[in-house]
Amino acid sequence: MKTVAVIPAYNEQGRIGAAVADAALFCDAVVVVDDCSKDASGVEAQEAGAFVLRHEINRGQGAALQTGTDYALHALHADIIVHFDADGQMQGKDIPEMVKPIENDEADIVLGSRFLGEKANMPLSRRLILKAGIIFTMVLSGIRVSDTHNGFRALSRKAAEVMRITLDRMAHASEILDLIKVRDLRYAEVPVKIHYSEETLEKGQSSLGALTIVKDILKGKFFDL
Repeated sequence: MKTVAVIPAYNEQGRIGAAVADAALFCDAVVVVDDCSKDASGVEAQEAGAFVLRHEINRGQGAALQTGTDYALHALHADIIVHFDADGQMQGKDIPEMVKPIENDEADIVLGSRFLGEKANMPLSRRLILKAGIIFTMVLSGIRVSDTHNGFRALSRKAAEVMRITLDRMAHASEILDLIKVRDLRYAEVPVKIHYSEETLEKGQSSLGALTIVKDILKGKFFDL
């Protein structure tokens, strides 16, 4: 089965090359979507061996993932698509376990979880926000998971074809969980280790950002705005 990693990138120069190289060790191809970076992220990704697509305006991570997923499906004929980060937080060595339930026809989509297995060096404030997200997701979508906004996931071709991301920015992670229920897809969770640094924590989701995500989810689900 052909596995393609899709990596959204915005101003990740100095990190994206290593992320591409890491994912490439465990995938047949890597697609990077440069979401209108102001630096040389796209050039660095291409030099590392990725197929690079570029948004001419900054649309957000959700939109970048959909662009990359479409390319992986239609241009590269992927059987499995892995969503992977550009900043070095995720580890390529986790990819084989992520795709195994799909290869064994046990799941249509596999979600990485930071709360199964070895615990990550996650600040308490971030942990509390994510735990609140678990409850929110269970109430809103009826999906019971141990981790909601972990971008590390694997999709079968079937799942990628029926799940279209319409929320351009960070709310896409909750939209994907909602679509699992709506599309009646089989899902599984797999433990992953996420490496946090001061730099990646600074650009991560704040409490205000979490509230923005909730607003975007509710607008998209109930008001179609």
